[in-house]
Amino acid sequence: MPVVSAPPALLLHLLPDVVVQTDACWTVTYLNPAWHRLTGHPLDGAVGRSLLEFVHPDDVGTLRSGMPVFRLRFVDGEYRWMRLRLQPDTDAEDRVLSRQGVLIEITDVTEQVLVEVRQRFLRLLETIDGVVWEAERGVGNTFLSPQVERLFGFTVEEWRADPGFWRSRVHPDDLEAALAIDDAAYDATHSYAYEMSYRLITRSGEVVWVRDLCRTVVEAGRPNRMIGLMIDVTRQKTAELELLRSDERYALATRGSNDGIWDWDLRTDVLHVSGRFNAILGLDATGPVHADGWRFLQPLIDPDDRARVQSAYRRHRAGERPNFSVDFRALHGAGRPVWVNWRGVARFENGVAVRMAGSLSDLAQRGSSYDTLTHLPGRPLFRDRLDHAIAMHCSRAGKGEGTPDANDTTTFAVLMLDLDRFKTVNDTHGHHVGDQLLQQVARRLEACVRAVDLVARMGGDEFNVLLESVGPADAEARARQIATALAAPYAIGALQVVTAASIGLVCSHPRLTSSDAYLRAADAAMYQAKSRSLGVSVFAVGD
Repeated sequence: MPVVSAPPALLLHLLPDVVVQTDACWTVTYLNPAWHRLTGHPLDGAVGRSLLEFVHPDDVGTLRSGMPVFRLRFVDGEYRWMRLRLQPDTDAEDRVLSRQGVLIEITDVTEQVLVEVRQRFLRLLETIDGVVWEAERGVGNTFLSPQVERLFGFTVEEWRADPGFWRSRVHPDDLEAALAIDDAAYDATHSYAYEMSYRLITRSGEVVWVRDLCRTVVEAGRPNRMIGLMIDVTRQKTAELELLRSDERYALATRGSNDGIWDWDLRTDVLHVSGRFNAILGLDATGPVHADGWRFLQPLIDPDDRARVQSAYRRHRAGERPNFSVDFRALHGAGRPVWVNWRGVARFENGVAVRMAGSLSDLAQRGSSYDTLTHLPGRPLFRDRLDHAIAMHCSRAGKGEGTPDANDTTTFAVLMLDLDRFKTVNDTHGHHVGDQLLQQVARRLEACVRAVDLVARMGGDEFNVLLESVGPADAEARARQIATALAAPYAIGALQVVTAASIGLVCSHPRLTSSDAYLRAADAAMYQAKSRSLGVSVFAVGD
């Protein structure tokens, strides 16, 4: 007699194992009688309800993510470990229509322990602020952690239902590069780690930046798999882009000001300088990074200015000043001195300076600080040097070290000079002769002072001299030497020009505590010298 095959529905009805079928949203559409025999739940009480209602709350996320092992609630309220590997039915576009599989209770104790360990690991994944995923070509995501809904707005089911879902959500401007990396991983011949950054379009239409940390797994006999972690880095990326725009604006501004830029990490002592910084100092062949910041800077500073420069930035690092700005002579790579301004500000953490940044300016290109006619420093530089000298002197006096002696290096003197009959020279011979006279006066002044001293042109035919580490007697002798030198005739072309200088002198004194006070005193002494034809007049500070 011929054998008559039983209908498929009857076979499913007779199977001892539980057959489960759901739609794409986990609603149960079919259960065979073995469900009631295993779980105690009636069939009509389960069909039409979500399968997830019977799953332990801690395991819902992992089941939705693609893990086949979970705890199921039986009719007596007890949860037992089950295995259910669901196979999807898809349409012509590979979208999931339904799922079906066989539900099996896990009874082996060893396997239960392993399952529990795995479940704890999966629950740990849920605490990670990112989406853990696994994917295969043609299948799409075989695993996806539940954070995908919180971060991007899509449910696990929506994402896994379509193998091309991820590709459809990558921003069009990033898609070509992302697909090239993705396809290379699918075609790889060995396992390796890689990383991608791209924009993803969320359910709400918002664009977020994603950093995808990935690994392709190549195993013999099976398709390549990718595993990874997607992290929302929108805030970080936005900050980076804003920093880049800020850097570009800052770079444009500094190019416009023609300053050199520097950045000094005080914890590592690594100093970064810009190309313009090197150009100002004639160090065109020098690189931008220096492992020992001060060791790089020190030989570039004129030896007579080093202590003053170091004091300025150390006082700022110690928190005594809100910033620092110091003018000094730098040693140019061509072998000539160049006046520069070095300024900056520090960032403090817990009261300790950890980083400094600022700029370097060529004072020859800043008329307010450097006189282009005589190549002497101008009024701002002179006041800066005088402020420093006053601070050092007042600091010594404040420590109660008594009357200055011959070894006191903080004493100083200020000279103010005004040329006699300079207007007559201009009116008689023209301004070009007057300019050449000023240039020769500048050279004679420089020849009369030491390297540690400073000669500055304050404007017109007015010059100032700062004599450092000098007592009153030596300062007056130096002033008279200058007066004699300036009184000698000047040869300007075929002309011989004669002029002289009226000099006001004021020596350091604790009662004078500001640069304005010293300049007023020197000006008063100079006026007395000019009105009485004294040549040199010393300002007497009252007791």
